[in-house]
Amino acid sequence: MGLQTGAELARTSQAVIDPRTLQIIAYELTGPLLADQPSFLRIADVREFSDIGLIVDSSDEFVATGDVIKLDEVYKLAFSPTHMPVIDEKRHKLGKVEDYIIDTSSFVIQQLSVRRPLLKSLGDTHLLVHRSQITEINNNAIIVHSQAKIPEPVLSKVSNAYVNPFRKNPQAEHTDRK
Repeated sequence: MGLQTGAELARTSQAVIDPRTLQIIAYELTGPLLADQPSFLRIADVREFSDIGLIVDSSDEFVATGDVIKLDEVYKLAFSPTHMPVIDEKRHKLGKVEDYIIDTSSFVIQQLSVRRPLLKSLGDTHLLVHRSQITEINNNAIIVHSQAKIPEPVLSKVSNAYVNPFRKNPQAEHTDRK
């Protein structure tokens, strides 16, 4: 939506995501009013994010390929986390990314919604993976920390930690008999 005209300027078709930071840096745009194809809206140029859409000052905020070098580099990577396999560090398949949750103030992906494989989905059909659990993103998969094994408590005998005054001390009985 354009702030000056109040009309729809374009529609977002896909997010341009930097796989190194999991940050959305722009949206690819479609629409009949766009002169350059493909056209992009950088997140830095978004004035407001509301329930009616992304609000910008005007269509002058749209950029084409070649206008912003960093945007071109990330766009050529063609990274999309959707449908990517998610595995743990032990190479066990956890599922595929179905969707992601972003922080609307910074446009950084915070969580991945992972659809579990058929056999593992009997217990739970979805798995949420926080960005802090991701250890690596490569061309083939998103790798997350393996589930940490909970350490079992170790029982150890504590000697003379507490003496019950109502119970006779066996050592005291032994010394009385002499």
